[in-house]
Amino acid sequence: MKRGSLLAAVAYLFWGILPLYWHALSSVSAQEILIHRILWSLVVVLLLMALRRQWQWLADGLRRPAVFGVFLVTAVLLAINWLIYLWANNNGHIVETSLGYFITPLVSVVLGLLVLRERMRAGQWLSVGIAGLGVLFLVLTAGGALWISLTLALSFGVYGLLRKTARLGSLEGLTVEMAILCLPALAYWLYLFSRGEAGFIAQGPAISGLLAFSGVVTAVPLLLFASGARLVPLTTLGLLQYIAPTLQFSIGVFVYHEPFDTLRLFGFSIVWLALVVYWLEGFLHRRRPPLIAP
Repeated sequence: MKRGSLLAAVAYLFWGILPLYWHALSSVSAQEILIHRILWSLVVVLLLMALRRQWQWLADGLRRPAVFGVFLVTAVLLAINWLIYLWANNNGHIVETSLGYFITPLVSVVLGLLVLRERMRAGQWLSVGIAGLGVLFLVLTAGGALWISLTLALSFGVYGLLRKTARLGSLEGLTVEMAILCLPALAYWLYLFSRGEAGFIAQGPAISGLLAFSGVVTAVPLLLFASGARLVPLTTLGLLQYIAPTLQFSIGVFVYHEPFDTLRLFGFSIVWLALVVYWLEGFLHRRRPPLIAP
């Protein structure tokens, strides 16, 4: 339990401070950062798969191609999520990205209700309703930038739903997703290189090194999370996951001094209240003694 919590917490801490890493690459376009994140992540996961020598899943999948079908969709969703996140991160919208990841768990709850036909308790309905009011308030007062938060939350929420029902594990699934995306990513990078617009190599060894290392900073927290998730209850993960957007929010406001006026604080506070209600309801539900049949 302690080891699992530590692994998951380190993963979320990693994700929480990643805005600093991507900001160091602000001289490179978000599209090129995404390209290198895909290509170098593929290198990392293939090396890990080779070390594990577990290729049976690939042979099984090739005999049943339908297994890979869902990963066409998840790969596109992941690319959209990463691209918007990278662009927003390096264009003064870290606060909006943090809000997106604060909202994501509640989006997952709604998707579970609508798609998987899961049931919601009264307290969960209350938390989703409060969050909806908070998002509506932000839509009416925060201007156009809120599309970043909503797109991140929806894309990752749907991604999580599809991966939940997929037949491959986290590492195998990520390998398939990066393999699907690598050819268009490589083609676009060659296009940028031919036009002299690629930052890799042209902007010096420091930028090139950061771009190449993006595969590691993508794969490592995913693997830490996957390892920790198997050792702790889902409720513990639910509480730990707010480490990342909290750190992202703090970096946006206190490090890069992004604007955060009273109206935005009020809207964020409504969403935070919804999260408190959601997890408090879950905690009380788990503490409730089971009913004993007569």
